[in-house]
Amino acid sequence: MALAIVHSRALTGIHAAAVAVEVDLAPGLPGFAIVGLPEAAVKEARDRVRAAIHNSGFTFPAKRITVNLAPADLPKEGGGFDLPIALGILAASGQIPLESLRACEFLGELALDGSLRPVRGALAAALAAGAADRALLLPIANATEASLAACAPVFGASSLAEVSAHLRDLERIPPGVSDPGLLDALHHADLADVRGQAGAKRALEIAAAGRHHILFLGPPGTGKTMLASRLPGILPPPPREESLEIAAIQSSSPQGFDPRLWGQRPFRSPHHSASSVALVGGGSNPRPGEISLAHHGVLFLDELPEFPRQVLETLREPLETGEIHISRAGRQARFPARFQLIAAMNPCPCGYLGDPRHACRCTPAQVAQYRARLSAPLLDRIDIQMEVPALPLNELQAGGQATESSAEVRERVMVAHARQIARQGRANGLLAAGEVDAFCTLDAAGRKLLESAMTRLGLSARAYHRILKLARSIADLAGIEQIQSAHVAEAIQYRRLDRPAAAVS
Repeated sequence: MALAIVHSRALTGIHAAAVAVEVDLAPGLPGFAIVGLPEAAVKEARDRVRAAIHNSGFTFPAKRITVNLAPADLPKEGGGFDLPIALGILAASGQIPLESLRACEFLGELALDGSLRPVRGALAAALAAGAADRALLLPIANATEASLAACAPVFGASSLAEVSAHLRDLERIPPGVSDPGLLDALHHADLADVRGQAGAKRALEIAAAGRHHILFLGPPGTGKTMLASRLPGILPPPPREESLEIAAIQSSSPQGFDPRLWGQRPFRSPHHSASSVALVGGGSNPRPGEISLAHHGVLFLDELPEFPRQVLETLREPLETGEIHISRAGRQARFPARFQLIAAMNPCPCGYLGDPRHACRCTPAQVAQYRARLSAPLLDRIDIQMEVPALPLNELQAGGQATESSAEVRERVMVAHARQIARQGRANGLLAAGEVDAFCTLDAAGRKLLESAMTRLGLSARAYHRILKLARSIADLAGIEQIQSAHVAEAIQYRRLDRPAAAVS
């Protein structure tokens, strides 16, 4: 009897759990069984592995082969176990040395000719392998992505024969280098393309500086979507730790991660027909949804009231905590979801409430019903609710007033963001309730103004803290340490939907 154990990883959500691929060769009638809770793609590895071994010049043993994927209660999916199963068979049959498998983990899908195809979750596997103090060998198409972890030696191979030569010391594979050939600059649409809308641009700058959520309200064609698409271009770049989290989540998604986009904040824009599972994640084997794919980036929800209300209500927890907990009958998962929400909506069902060029056809009851699709607790979590009015023709024509580019605005945003990091270690929008009193101090006039607004508008305690954090960002953009009444007044006037519908029009 011969036994080989090969180390591998199973992708569970955005993490890579350790899996021991145990291969046993026993006498008896030839057979090939895979146990350990494999799904269909893993069971089909029997045929891929057999053909790959034959076509790579090795001998497939005529034995009773049993492959156990331990732990047995962890679901296994995908083709990533093809390579470790094949290596286990070769090691158990004496065609490669057993000792060469101990200090390395293996991942990869095999083609019938023995070549290796890429798999999902390469970066998560590299991070886990580094934590276990082992190297990682995987398809060459995943090597650049896995090397970004920079915590474990990564070897990229193109075929089973190349892996075998490496393990037998016949031809060593050089370790990968974390040089993804980054794009010189990810092309973001420029804020200078948006004519007029100085107030909305100012609100966008404040939102970028303090990582605040923002809702644009206005008639069709006023530039709400244009403004939203330009937010990523004025955000500060993520630090390395955040870049790793972004890449690990993207790597676990079906679309995968493009290493050339390393260090770029994601921008996700799901359609309003998206289900709650698509938005927040889920499934029998829970996977991250759009809010997790937008982690440390931007989630744009256009036509916000058109999303089903039960879908929007699932956003309340992640907007507050920065993570989402998903529970199913047999599985539980926690996914990070520290995204910045930017949303857009019309002021009424027909879209023309408050537009001087078109008459609104909606009754007050229809307007109230339309806005009631957004619950008060959800709106309470959106710091900036900004009106984007229709523009007169002279502001739209070329040769009008010059507007600032994204690069110019981004410089001010980065200065304000650096001031927040130096003072409190995080953006103002991420301050916990207990930190607000320490870092958002008001002068006497500002405190009196905020107390008056709380009484007059009937604001909640959550809105009180969010106004303080927003005023803190406004003061940081101005380079002023103590929040003044002017900063509080500007923060209050951004709470547009806390007022009656008639006042917004």
